[in-house]
Amino acid sequence: MDRREAIKRTAFLMGGVVSAPAIMGILQGCSTKPNIDWKPTFFNEDQAYVVSQIAEIYIPQTDTPGAKQIGVPAFIEQLVSQVYNEETKTRFMTGLDEFMKNVKESMGDEFAELEPEQQVEQVRIAHDADFKKSPRPFIMTVKELTLLGFFTSEPGATEVLQYEAVPGAYYGCKPLSEVGGKTWATG
Repeated sequence: MDRREAIKRTAFLMGGVVSAPAIMGILQGCSTKPNIDWKPTFFNEDQAYVVSQIAEIYIPQTDTPGAKQIGVPAFIEQLVSQVYNEETKTRFMTGLDEFMKNVKESMGDEFAELEPEQQVEQVRIAHDADFKKSPRPFIMTVKELTLLGFFTSEPGATEVLQYEAVPGAYYGCKPLSEVGGKTWATG
C-alpha cells in the first residue's frame, strides 16, 4: 500500500475529513519513527509527555502496537514544527498549553501526575467540549494526527488495516450456487 492509499483510508476512517496541513505533511515525507527513547526537539518535555499520552489514549497498545510504540508522538512533533504554517503552529501550541493549564486548574495536578484513568477522563472532557468547535481545536488536531500517523505507518497499515482489492478478483466460470445463488436483475 502506498502513502496516498493510506491517506485515503485514514480519511475514510475519520469520516472523510483530514486537514490540509496533515495531508501536506504526509506528502512531504513526514513519517513515524519508531523510537522508544524519543527526545523532543520542538516541544518541551512536559508538552511532549502530554502529546504522547493523548496519542496513546487514542490508540493504546493491545495485541497490536500503540501510538507511542510506533513513533506517533515524534511524527506529531515533526508535522507541527516542520509542516504547519506559523498560524496553525501557534494555534496548536496555544491549545496544548491551554489543555495543560485546564487540567492543572481542574485537577490540582499536572497531567503527568494524574492516574491513567484520570488522564483518559481529562482527554474525554476536552474531546467532548471541543468536538464541534471551529477552527479545529487542539484535542481534535491531536486525534487527527494520531490516526494519520498510526494508519500511515507500516504497522498501522499492515497489522491493523485489512487490504482487499476492489473490485475483487474475477472468476468467470463459477456455478451460480457458489457466488450467491441469485442472478442480477436486468432492466
